[in-house]
Amino acid sequence: MSSSSSSEQPRVITCKAAVAWRAGEPLVMEEVEVSPPQPLEIRIKVVCTSLCRSDLSAWESQSLLPRIFGHEAAGIVESIGEGVTEFEKGDHVLAVFTGECGSCRHCMSGKSNMCQVLGMERKGLMHSDQKTRFSIKGKPVYHYCAVSSFSEYTVVHSGSAVKVNPLAPLNKICLLSCGAAAGLGAAWNVADVQKGSSVVIFGLGTVGLSVAQGAKLRGAAQIIGVDINPAKAEQAKTFGVTDFINSNDLSEPVPQVIKRMTGGGADFSFECVGDTGIATTALQSCSDGWGMTVTLGVPKVKPEVSAHYGLFLSGKSLKGTLFGGWKPKSDLPSLIEKYMNKEIMIDELVTHNLAFDDINEAFKLMREGRCLRCVLHMPK
Repeated sequence: MSSSSSSEQPRVITCKAAVAWRAGEPLVMEEVEVSPPQPLEIRIKVVCTSLCRSDLSAWESQSLLPRIFGHEAAGIVESIGEGVTEFEKGDHVLAVFTGECGSCRHCMSGKSNMCQVLGMERKGLMHSDQKTRFSIKGKPVYHYCAVSSFSEYTVVHSGSAVKVNPLAPLNKICLLSCGAAAGLGAAWNVADVQKGSSVVIFGLGTVGLSVAQGAKLRGAAQIIGVDINPAKAEQAKTFGVTDFINSNDLSEPVPQVIKRMTGGGADFSFECVGDTGIATTALQSCSDGWGMTVTLGVPKVKPEVSAHYGLFLSGKSLKGTLFGGWKPKSDLPSLIEKYMNKEIMIDELVTHNLAFDDINEAFKLMREGRCLRCVLHMPK
C-alpha cells in the first residue's frame, strides 16, 4: 500500500476493501485501487467504521454490484483535491451520507438538511462526475451513499465530510455520522419533545435507543419502548425507557395498550424499524388532537404508508426525517462536543469491537439481532 507525500500530487492507492459481489453473500476482502481525490474531494484513511442496519438491508437486496458498503465512518484526511480549502492532510473527520453544500435552496433555508447538491446518492457514483473512485483490475466498483467506508481508504466530496475535534475518539464518534445522531435529532429537532410528555418508540436498536435518550434529556415523563426482542428491555432502561412492551406477548392491538398506558395516546410516537405497517401502528398509538408520529426507519418492502384519513382529521400528524434534521457540517461538531462533555451517551451503543477482517461476523451479529453497533477497526 502506498500513498503520496504532501509535496507530491496524490497517486492511486492500493488497499484492502470488503467488496459485495452478490446480494446477501459474504463480503470478500479484495485489493482495490482508490483513485486520487478530484476537485473538491478528499481521500480519507478510514480508522473506524460501524455497521448500520441500512448497510445490511442494502447488502441483502442490492442489484448494483460489485459495491463497497459502509457509511458510518471516522478517519484521517490522507490527501485533498484541487479547490479544497476547508481540510488539510491529517485532519480528523467524519464522513456523512448526506452532505451540506451551504449554498443550495435547502441549505440556505434554515428549514431543511436536504441538500440539493450533496443529498442521498443512490447510483453508486461520486456526486461530481458520476464516476467511481474504486476499481479492481481496471473494472469499476460502486460506492454506497457516497461514503463506502468498508475500505481502508475512501474518497468523498469535501461537502460530505465534517472536521472534528482531534481529541474525540474516532471509534465512538463514528456512530454520530448516522444512527445515534438520527435518533437524537428526531427527538430534539423534528418532534421537539417537551418536558413531561409521553413518548412511545417502536424498535429499540441504535436509532430507537437514541430517540429514548433524546426524550429523556428533554424531560419526557413516560418513555415506552416496543420491541419483539425481550433481551432489549433491561438495556433500554439505561437510555431512559420507563416501560417495555414485547408486542409478540400482547393479546390485543398495540395502540389499545399504548392508549391505556398513556391515558389516551402518546404525545409523540417514533417508528424506528423500517416497516410501514409499524408506521401506521405508531400513528394509531399517538394522541388525538396533537399526537405526532415521526418515522425514521427505511423500509425494505412495501414503501407506501396506509392510514385512515380519520387519523389526520382528529389532529394527528405524521412527519418524516432524514438524519434527524441535522445539517452535518453546521451541527455535528456541537453533538461531538456534547459527547466529549458526557452530556450524551454513545459508548453504551457499541456492543462489539471487531477487526476489519471480521466484517462478515459483524453482518451475522446484526442479522441475528445480537448487536447494537459493531465497530470495525482498520489495521494500524
